[in-house]
Parts: sequence; structure tokens; C-alpha cells
Amino acid sequence: MSGLDPRATLRIGNCSGFYGDRLTAMREMLEGGRLDVLTGDYLAELTMLILGKDTMRDPSLGYARTFVRQVEDCLGLALEQGVRIVSNAGGLNPAGLADKLREVAKGLGLDPAIAHVEGDDLRGADLEFGKNALTANAYLGGFGIARALDAGADIVVTGRVTDASVVVGPAVSHFGWQPEQYDELAGAVVAGHVIECGTQATGGNFSGFRTLISSGSTNGEPRARMDPMKPLGFPIAEVAEDGSCVITKHHGSGGAVTVDTVTAQLVYEIQSTRYLGPDVTTLLDSIEITQAGPDRVAIAGVRGEAPPSELKVCVNELGGFRNTVEFVLTGLEVEAKADWVRQQMNRSLSTTPPAEVTWSQTSHPQLDAETEEAASCLLRCTAKDASADPVGKPFTSAAVELALASYPGFTMTAPPGKPSPYGIYRAAYVGRDRVTHTVVHADGTRETIADPTSFVDRDEEPGKRPSPYPAPADNLTRRMPLGTFVHARSGDKGGDANLGLWIFNDGSAKYTDRVTWLTKLITPKRMRELVPEAADLEVEVFLLPNLGAVNVLIRGLLGDGVAASTRFDPQAKGLGEWVRSRMVSIEEGLL
Repeated sequence: MSGLDPRATLRIGNCSGFYGDRLTAMREMLEGGRLDVLTGDYLAELTMLILGKDTMRDPSLGYARTFVRQVEDCLGLALEQGVRIVSNAGGLNPAGLADKLREVAKGLGLDPAIAHVEGDDLRGADLEFGKNALTANAYLGGFGIARALDAGADIVVTGRVTDASVVVGPAVSHFGWQPEQYDELAGAVVAGHVIECGTQATGGNFSGFRTLISSGSTNGEPRARMDPMKPLGFPIAEVAEDGSCVITKHHGSGGAVTVDTVTAQLVYEIQSTRYLGPDVTTLLDSIEITQAGPDRVAIAGVRGEAPPSELKVCVNELGGFRNTVEFVLTGLEVEAKADWVRQQMNRSLSTTPPAEVTWSQTSHPQLDAETEEAASCLLRCTAKDASADPVGKPFTSAAVELALASYPGFTMTAPPGKPSPYGIYRAAYVGRDRVTHTVVHADGTRETIADPTSFVDRDEEPGKRPSPYPAPADNLTRRMPLGTFVHARSGDKGGDANLGLWIFNDGSAKYTDRVTWLTKLITPKRMRELVPEAADLEVEVFLLPNLGAVNVLIRGLLGDGVAASTRFDPQAKGLGEWVRSRMVSIEEGLL
């Protein structure tokens, strides 16, 4: 990258983890301290569906409009500081976003070099998924971003690159890495994976938040502490020439960066020990992680292999329409009340039955509760159909007409509304020769990015192999919550749920024994016991001993993906906290 010493550490900040993240974050990051590059991740599988609906209304849209507002506010500051901006906010229309940014810059009296990366959008392509798909986007790597930066771009916007690519690209440009430098590329992928979700690396959604808020010490050293009233700071990756990095944040910003907050992100939304990407296959079980100082976590030792020969494609199709109603059940005999209203609804819906009707399970409220809310539980009914008609008036009327004719205490959380469309996500794979990874430089010239020449077989992913488990569990003596000394982070990968579990990294002398216990405990059979909803599903468990962790993949728990799921927690965000609350047997010596 022009103007930077290629031997120097590259300081890459993040200012967005999703479309809707804190709007002020870009300015906070630019004003908070030194940066070389500022990145933003705005895309997810659900976001692509949202942007697809935007383009149905207006073909000139399809990008993250909040990013335009952020750039309008901060462009002058970024140019003054020499900070390059790299973001996937282009979504389905990176060219349109680039043009919009040029318009904004002109209105500010500025003239930045703006490039964009395209070629990921396969809608309308002569492929089996392209003709009827609302969105179909291949995941591109970081080398297109790198070429745009090499050519002097101040801002690079892309479509559907991998989340980590916005970090990989700047590192490739800065250090001059070649496509076969797999270890270096894998290190950058890990750095990108840690900071891609913004404040999740600095204490957000962290199961150990109470330890960060409380004061204290670990092994005689002051424990990291965060002010719960202060907004969490966004993370920074200081990437070195060998691909190692230090995760940190601006001094004085909120939150904390610890081995555990970083581990939480490392085990988030992965599928096995091998993280397949368009540039490199990252060996997650090679990661070495240490606390290098206050709010500084070092990551080293990351190994990489050749990438797969095919590119993953995010496909979203319109699945139909859905509607939901929630009944409130209070006091005694909630099961009988639930049975009655189910029977009444099912009878009413039988005239024009929806294609699918799903009921949630009831839970038993507190006995002798001191508040009405504590004495109540919810019963949710969701109807889905290819047409809006069966889940419209017939569905809403069936619920409303029971107001004076059903169980005692009948009420709903809200009146049922109009049907809403939902999408179905699926992953597909295409040969690289079907995708033209293209950079459109600031001067309008186009450059095609060459494909790698060496590949690994996707079928060699460890999910195809038996997982290696240690010896049978020891004699365990006490029933306690799994979360007694186990952290968790969970999320969605399409219709699959990902759950990372790892031992508190608190310097305890029992740490190694606890890790051994965890790897013995968490098997596919035990996970089906802890998550009864997975009783008939495929469950895979992968060991990450360097992180003191196991990664669990529950296939199909989320159905057709977040937009179509009728599950209470459609993105599996709370799955980890539920599993931590489940009771397991723990040896006395580990407590």
C-alpha cells in the first residue's frame, strides 16, 4: 500500500459488524487513534435477502445505505489522516454504491479514488440456481481488494466477499503476499474473523460479561474491567508480515480485549477445524493465543493450506409468506389451556389450511409467582404458505375470534398482523471458472483477478471424518450448570447452528484438567441430550485444544435458515446461553 513501510505492522480497524451497527462508529474509530485501514462488514445471509428485496423495489439500491451516511460524515477526516476505507457495503450493487460515494464526495468538495470489486453476483447467470433466485452471490477473496489498493484507491467497496476478506486484502497489498503464502493468508483470515463482527471481540455478546464488569485479579494481575455504561469500543487488528497479529482497541474506548473475548469470536459461526475460504484453507486448530498486555491479545502460529477449487455461493429464494400469533397462558393448568387453544385454532384453519403450522412448546411458569408476568408463559403459532391468502385473514380471524371463547385469561402479546414474505437460504458451490472476480479501478479500468492454481478437495473437510474423542469420562460427582466454568458463543450458518464452548481462561491451575473434561463431555450423543430439539439431527463436534474449546455443529436446527425458521431463536444467538444453563455432572476437583 502506497506510503506505508511494508515491514511495519498494519493497523486495521473495524467500524461495523452488521447492517444496522452503531452509526457513529466510523467517526469514533477515526478520532480514537492511529489506523492505516478502516473496514466495515455489512453483509450476512439475511442481509443479502433484505438487499434483494430492496432491488425489487428500486434496482438502483441494493447496497448498505447507512455506509453512505457514515462516509459523508467522515470522508474528509479519513483522507486527512491517510486512512483507507474497505467495506463490503456494496452488497448487490457495488458499482451503484461507488457512484453514490463519488456523488457524495463531489458535494463535499473532495476527490477520493474510489474503486469497487464485482463478479460475485450470479443472478440471471446460466446456472442451476441463478434464474429464479432472489440473490445468488459467490464469496470472493481479498486479492481484488488488494489490487484496488495497489492502484491507489482511497475507498474500496465490494459485493459478497468473505467477511475476513476486507482484512486479507489490505494485508496482501501492504506486505506483497503471493497466493501461495498460505500461512500468512491464514493468519490474516483469523485476524479478519476476529474483528469482522465489531464489538463482539471487545466484550459484546460475551458469556463472561460479569467478570469484565466486576473488579478483581487473575493470578495476582489486575483483571480487565469494562464500564457497563460506556459503549463498547470497536476492535483493531495489528497484522504483522508473517501473518501473526495482535487484537486490541483504541485506548480509552469501552469494553475489553481478553483471551476469552477473542476466543469467543474465534469459535463463532465456524463449521470444523478447517475454515475453507476463497484464498486459503485456515487450520483453526493451529491457532496460538496469549494475553500480551492490557487489551492486547496476540494470535500466532496459524497455518494454512490451499483453498478449495469451488467457491461457495449464498443463494436466497422467496419461500412464501408467514404469520405468527403469540398467546399468553397464565397461572394453573397451562398445558390444558395450550391443548385447547391448539385444537380450536387447528379446527378453524382446516377450512383453508396453510401449508405448514408450527406450535412452540409451552414452559411451566413459576408457582406462587409474585408478578403476573412470572406466572405466565407464551405459546406461539406460526403459519407458512406459498401464498399470502391462507396466512392472512383466515389465520388472523381464527385467533381473534377466540378472544371470548377459549381458555381462561385469554390474551395475546399483540394482535396478529399481515402476512410477511420470507426467504429460504441455501449454500451452493460453483467452479471458479464460472465467476469473474473483477476490480473496477477509480479511473474506470477493469482488471480480472486470476484464480489460484493449487487446491484442496472440499471433501477432505473434517466433517467427513470421525471426530477424535479422548478416553471415556471419569467418575463425576456434582450436578451443576455447564456454564460454571465454560463460556459459549453461538450463531447461525444457514440452516445449521454453530456452538463454540471453551473453558474460562482465568489462569486457574485447573485449566488443563477442565479442558480435558470438556473434550470428554461434549460428544454428539451428549449434545443431543443437552439440546433435545437436536435429538433427530446430525451433530458434529470438533476439538480446538489450543483454544481450550470444542466447536459443535447442529445441522438443520434452523430449518431453511434464519428468514424461514419458525424457531424461537431463529439465529441461534441464545443457544449457547441455554446450553450453559443445562445441568451436567462435574468432578469435585474441577470446581
